[in-house]
Amino acid sequence: MSHALEVRGLKKEYKSFCLDSISFSLEEGTIMGFIGPNGAGKTTTIKAILNQIQRDAGVITLWGKDNIKDEVELKNRIGVVQDEGHFYGHLTLRAMKNMLRPFYKNWNEKTYGDFIREFGLDERKKISELSKGMRMKYSIALALSHEADLLIMDEPTSGLDPLVREELLELLQRMIQDEHKSVFFSTHITSDLDKIADYIVFLSDGKLVLNEQKDELLDRHAIVKGPAELLSETVRPYFVGVKQSGYGFEGLAGDRAAIRRALGSGAVFERPTVEDIMLYYTRKENGHAILN
Repeated sequence: MSHALEVRGLKKEYKSFCLDSISFSLEEGTIMGFIGPNGAGKTTTIKAILNQIQRDAGVITLWGKDNIKDEVELKNRIGVVQDEGHFYGHLTLRAMKNMLRPFYKNWNEKTYGDFIREFGLDERKKISELSKGMRMKYSIALALSHEADLLIMDEPTSGLDPLVREELLELLQRMIQDEHKSVFFSTHITSDLDKIADYIVFLSDGKLVLNEQKDELLDRHAIVKGPAELLSETVRPYFVGVKQSGYGFEGLAGDRAAIRRALGSGAVFERPTVEDIMLYYTRKENGHAILN
């Protein structure tokens, strides 16, 4: 399978932050969840992919082509959806579309019209009159109406009600049924990624912590619960992090098979969520692996 996106050795330094040699790749026909706490470097990475900032080191390619040398060609194949669409609120939907359409050589008016009807959007309305959910749907309609092969989404479901979020996730799953289209999905709402992501890339403090197929990541880890006496010094190294209370402990183990052998039948083992993994690894990176 070929790659829609490859990031190799990406580095960007600011006075108080450094994106430190990040590398990952996104296969065509898949959805990658891009996660991490605030300030982890997610937005910096996205800006580098879109060539909106000057990087200090590294190579970024899209479908094997350099994102700087072939920027104009590549941006015709990318759709971008952000938490707050950067639109002129005083314009109608139709006027805004007419302003953007000339920038894309592959603009498809029929595709745009199909999305407008599917989403129940009224082109006569001003953008300022749209709800957050309807504005997000409009952003998606624009992003996908120029035959985009890669959809880059930066916090697209933030603040949306559950029904609109579910509609968006169904659309993304439908989109990648065309095995040449891919989604790069940066979000804090990790439950969305439990449903649709194929891969997870996790950043913390500018460093790459995890880069793995989602199901393999969740199968490899385990949430472990048990009485305090099981948490011996020989067992603690198996855990990414542990929370202790007067009733016992709960922790995330990085190797499900190994922790089962170490603890036997005295503990309860559960499959973690993406959120569990992000929270425990974030605490570990911040030096809080053991919480009382």
